[in-house]
Formats: sequence, C-alpha cells, structure tokens
Amino acid sequence: MEGIEHRTVEVNGIKMHVAEKGEGPVVLFIHGFPELWYSWRHQIVSIASHGYKAVAPDLRGYGDTDAPTSINSYTCFHIVGDLIALIDSLGVDKVFVVGHDWGAIIAWYFCLFRPDRVKALVNLSVPFIRRNPAIKFVDGFRAKFGDDYYICRFQPGVIEAEFFHVVGSADVLRGLLTSRKTGPPIWPKERLSATSMAIPPLPSWLSEEDINYNASKFDQKGFTGPLNYYRCFDLNWELTAPWSGAQVKVPTKFIVGDVDLVYTTPGMKEYIHSDLFKKDVPFLQEVIVMEGVGHFINQEKPDEISNHIYDFIKKF
Repeated sequence: MEGIEHRTVEVNGIKMHVAEKGEGPVVLFIHGFPELWYSWRHQIVSIASHGYKAVAPDLRGYGDTDAPTSINSYTCFHIVGDLIALIDSLGVDKVFVVGHDWGAIIAWYFCLFRPDRVKALVNLSVPFIRRNPAIKFVDGFRAKFGDDYYICRFQPGVIEAEFFHVVGSADVLRGLLTSRKTGPPIWPKERLSATSMAIPPLPSWLSEEDINYNASKFDQKGFTGPLNYYRCFDLNWELTAPWSGAQVKVPTKFIVGDVDLVYTTPGMKEYIHSDLFKKDVPFLQEVIVMEGVGHFINQEKPDEISNHIYDFIKKF
C-alpha cells in the first residue's frame, strides 16, 4: 500500500485501528458503509504526497476497531468522540475533515459539534440532513419511501440472518459496491437470497483483491456494528435536539455523482441545489456534480477526488 502505516490507538474507551501516511497538516478521512479505512487508500497516498498527514481510521464496529455490543454505543456523539480523541492523540488542534456516505454524516456532526477543531470540510455523496423537530428520522424516511426503504429495513430485526448470513460478506460487498441503481435505495425482503441477488462483473476500479480484503474484515466482525449506525438514527434525532436549526460553520466543499443513489433520491437533488443547503452550511464554497459517477465516488474516481480534496484544502 505504498508505505501506509497501521497502528492501534486507545480512544474514548475503545481500541481504534488507524491507517496513516505522510507528515504535515492532518487530513482526517471518515469512511462510510459498508467500507473501511481501505476505501480511502488512493486518497491517503495522494494527499500524503502533497505534504499532508493522511489519517484514516476504521470507525467503531468496523474492521480492526472494537465493536461494542450495545446499539446505543453507536450514536453520533460516540463516533465524534472517538474522532476527537484520535486527533487529540496526534497532538494537533485542528484537522481537515473528509467524509463519505455515513462518514459524511459523521463529518457534518463533527463540524456541527466541534467547529473549533476543523480547518475545512470536504464531504462526498451525503448532504447535510436537516433535523425536523416534528418527526423522527426513521419515521420520516418510512413516510416518504415505505417500509422497504433500506434505512427502515436496517432497523433492529433479522436483517443480518435474512441476508448477510445467507449471501456472505464477499457477495454483499460485490452487490453493494458495484450497484448502479439510482435512489431511493429499496431493500425488499424478496431480494434476500443468494440466487436472487444479481451481481454484475467488477468494474475496472474494483478488484477481487479489494473485495477479499474488505470481506475478510466483515467476516471477522459481521455487519451488526455498522448496522447499529442506522439503528441510532432516531436516538441521534433525540440527542441532537439542542442543535435543531444550527448551522455548520466551517468552509465546505461538497461532491456527488449524478447517478449516486443519494443524489437521485427524491428531494435530495433539489435540496443540494437550493438556498436551504447554503442556509444550513453558510460557508459552503463549492458544489461539484460529477457526470456518470455513482455512490462510491472516492473509489470510482480516485484521482479526480484526490485532486478535488487537495485543490480545496491547500487554500487554508
């Protein structure tokens, strides 16, 4: 991995695995679902070559980081707390933050709670999610998209046994990472068998080696920890009531693909290109929509994303 180093750090009561490379200002990379530090492998090398220290942890529940058993141990406060402890351990006051998918959601919370620790933010795929004080997150998703919307299906239940244990980690990852289906993401029960899951050939940007590395980690840990992020959506809604209507006040660049399943979910595109996004994130400086690009944008277009990140953070 071209000199990427690995170590374990004690943070916030857990042991966290961290991949890192380079010296200089810290760029903190926050991965999404179902990913690991590994999804940033290209950006780690690229950003380090520009004179930065790239730091990419496995979030709690993932990879070689501890996975607490309680669902309630996966709130946005736990995850942000882990990351604050991580940057404290690096001995730095402020970092650049880069997030994708669930990592983007965590990055929005990070910047909302602790803007004093952030120089600038580059977020991919998932825009800021406005907190509606009148309805909980999952209830809102269910009202819009029905019971088979993936976030509703990922709530406590038997999803692991129905699907992940039937198909296996490698095929789950192949199916999710290679999907070009646009939003909203629907996860019907009738899909839950190995024979019913159509898995296309791997694209040029994803190898069997990539799949096998990720699958080996999910085989060890399972998917329950990662799913607990979705299962804390409503708890996050309750706990963040004091921040209802609060703004993310850090310099921000947002990047999304035009066939991303989030971007193509009804209402998302309209929000991203509206004044509301700018109202929620008043220091939003750029919105980039990449043509013909899907959800796993940092892996699908690694060089372009690395350049977008560097072009933005070098201003600060």
